[in-house]
Amino acid sequence: MGKNLREPLLKLLIEQKEGYISGEEISQRLICSRTAIWKHINELRSEGYQIEAKPKAGYRLVYRPDRVAPEELIPHLSTTSIGRAVRYQRSVPSTQSLAHEWAKEGAQEGSLYLTEEQTAGRGRMGRIWHSPTHSGIWMSLILRPPIPLNQSPQLTLLTSVAITRALRKQTNLPIQIKWPNDLLIHGKKVCGILTELRGEQDQVHYVVQGIGINVNATESVWPEELRPIATSLAIEGGRTFSRPELIGAICGELETLYDGYLSYGFTPIRILWEEYAGMLGQEVTARTGQGSVKGIAKGLAETGALLLETHTGVQTIFSSDIEW
Repeated sequence: MGKNLREPLLKLLIEQKEGYISGEEISQRLICSRTAIWKHINELRSEGYQIEAKPKAGYRLVYRPDRVAPEELIPHLSTTSIGRAVRYQRSVPSTQSLAHEWAKEGAQEGSLYLTEEQTAGRGRMGRIWHSPTHSGIWMSLILRPPIPLNQSPQLTLLTSVAITRALRKQTNLPIQIKWPNDLLIHGKKVCGILTELRGEQDQVHYVVQGIGINVNATESVWPEELRPIATSLAIEGGRTFSRPELIGAICGELETLYDGYLSYGFTPIRILWEEYAGMLGQEVTARTGQGSVKGIAKGLAETGALLLETHTGVQTIFSSDIEW
């Protein structure tokens, strides 16, 4: 059974709670040899799982490390496509680059690339994204939406709504959306979304959505210049959160909203986005390639562009950095 044995083996150990499960029972339930069980137990131990072996009693899971590996994620998934195909590596330069390669190889829609640490994480406009090990959710999602290229910005907004809904339910924190791709708590950034795609004028071939969420990070892991502007769920909530549980919740919200989007279009997403956007009715400055525009944020156009009410009338902002 090879690596496929690890997920059901870990599931059996987790289900036992504090009790033991015998090697014979594992062998019968997973249809494998006792030698194969021992090999995989040792592999799990090498990755930080503490598993006690007691003669005549069997195996007992004593401690689970905080990992986002598939065997930890699967128990939290309720989806049919998103998150069902997963690639996982403990450390990578960027999940975004690897997801692009996987998409070109033909990865199915909903495929997810996960890591514990990025050494060269990317944000919008070529910025660096700091992804300290085991402290956040660093992942890239592959979608293949049957939409024209000019509608692709709507996917960033859809994802920001899905993550906001999932995190609010899981943490009870007052998360707000900042156009076009950030989530904030009390004005500080907790999540960023990077949408990249390949396609032609009339059709998107595939989309890779990079999602970075500061989950259990403390201020000490960030460079000095980020500390006044970044935060984490743990800092704001006063406790740590299960990353696999959060990913499962995010995948569930994403699948629900994405299926709805493909059936009913962008309007329901726009309504939800405006509900969660903290900047509506506020004066903001949009810094575009053509200069700065000041105005009151009024909402979204059907394209996903931001509508700003300025002294010369309503302007449509398609791409910019927002100061608010």
